[in-house]
Amino acid sequence: MSPKMKLFAALKIWVVIYPSITLFLYAFGEALSVLPLYQRTFVLTFLLVPWMIFVGVPFVDRVIRLLSPGNGMKMSERK
Repeated sequence: MSPKMKLFAALKIWVVIYPSITLFLYAFGEALSVLPLYQRTFVLTFLLVPWMIFVGVPFVDRVIRLLSPGNGMKMSERK
């Protein structure tokens, strides 16, 4: 994999994980604050890694495909 492709993959993952972690901690941060750090980390990764792999990254891939110029859609059809 070329460095450009690795950078693109890293950016796609970041686009998914940053808002996911932020929303998760906003919603559940106070409830999880009573747990030790290693347990909070376990819960966070246990829930967010599958979310990223099965929902988040495929969604970003689909959006990128729809917006890419090579998908056969004209700009007027992209609504």
